[in-house]
Amino acid sequence: MYKFLTTLIYFVTHICLRKVKVFDKQNVPKNEPFIVTCNHRSMVEIIILAMALYPREIHYMAKQELFKGKLLDRLFRSCNAFPVNRENPGPSTLKTPIKLIREGHIVGIFPSGSRVDNAPMKKGAATIAVISKSKIVPAAYDGPVRFRDVLFKRNKCFIQFGEPIDSTLYTAQYNKNDAIDQITITLESKTNLLIQTLKNEV
Repeated sequence: MYKFLTTLIYFVTHICLRKVKVFDKQNVPKNEPFIVTCNHRSMVEIIILAMALYPREIHYMAKQELFKGKLLDRLFRSCNAFPVNRENPGPSTLKTPIKLIREGHIVGIFPSGSRVDNAPMKKGAATIAVISKSKIVPAAYDGPVRFRDVLFKRNKCFIQFGEPIDSTLYTAQYNKNDAIDQITITLESKTNLLIQTLKNEV
């Protein structure tokens, strides 16, 4: 389902409507798994981020409330989403994303955990990066927050990628907990800078 939907949306937004513009895609690792993060205001950036990395697939971490009922559970899982308990995260929360990274996949996380602007950044992405010894590629989205505006108005969608954050460079200098803290601080700083850069560019 993921491949079909992303191909269809990619055709509509990139070829037919030419709505998506991507900056600094050279920062995206080509032949290795990684975590990609992004600011989160609506469902739109989830789709546009997937378009920016197409044809590579993203496996998104999503709140477990979205998976209620067999139909919704099957739908979201078919779109490469997997549920997490955001209210009471535990060790089991980390198993799926770490397994996906070790299998060579891209894991998508919205570390603010909220659609509220300036929400504090959570440590989940940094924790997963440290345990899996992987990189985090920060990204920022600017553009419409409603799908109908993407499709029926002239508004364009913009994604900008920052330079990867290599977790192994931090674990070489700090203990595990301090490394996670430092990566989270760096990720928040880089994300805010990307957001501001995009606003100035567009």
